[in-house]
Amino acid sequence: MQSTPLSLLNRDRVSGLIFLLVCLIYGYQTTQIQLFPGDEYEAFTARTLPYLLTAAGIIMSLLLIVMSPVTPSNKNACEQQTANESRLDWRLLTSFIILMTAYGVGLTWLGFVLATSLFLLIGFWLLGERRKAVLLGASFPFVTLFWLLLTKVLDIYLEPGYLFLSL
Repeated sequence: MQSTPLSLLNRDRVSGLIFLLVCLIYGYQTTQIQLFPGDEYEAFTARTLPYLLTAAGIIMSLLLIVMSPVTPSNKNACEQQTANESRLDWRLLTSFIILMTAYGVGLTWLGFVLATSLFLLIGFWLLGERRKAVLLGASFPFVTLFWLLLTKVLDIYLEPGYLFLSL
C-alpha cells in the first residue's frame, strides 16, 4: 500500500492563521486602551469587551486551524490550486473591505447605532439575504439593544456621531 504525502496547508488553515494574526494584533491594541483612574477596581472596564473578543477570536481561529481536514497532496496540486482560486469570490471580498472601510469612517460621523446598523444591513445584503424582514429585523433592533446594554447598563461610552451632536 502506497501512502501519499499530506498537505498541511489548505485554505481553511491559511484563513485561520490570518485570523489568528489579526486577533493577536487586536489583542495587543486593546492593551493600549486608556483607563480612567479607579477603573482598575471595576469588574467591567473599557478593555473587558475587547479582551473577550480577542479571546473568542483566538479560540475560533485555533479551532479552524486544528479542525480543518488534512488533504492528501497529489501531482496535480497546481491544477487544484488554480481551481480553488477560481472559486474565490474576489468581488465579495473587495466589497466587504470597502464596506469595513466605510464603516470605520462613518462611525465618527453617523455614530455607533446608525453606522453599525447600516454595516450589518449592507453586509447581510452582500451575503445574499434579500428578505426585508430579516435585513431590517436583524440589523437595527440588534444594534439598538446592544447599544442600550453597553451605554445604559454597563455605562460604556459609544460614539454618538457628529450628525447627532449637531442636532
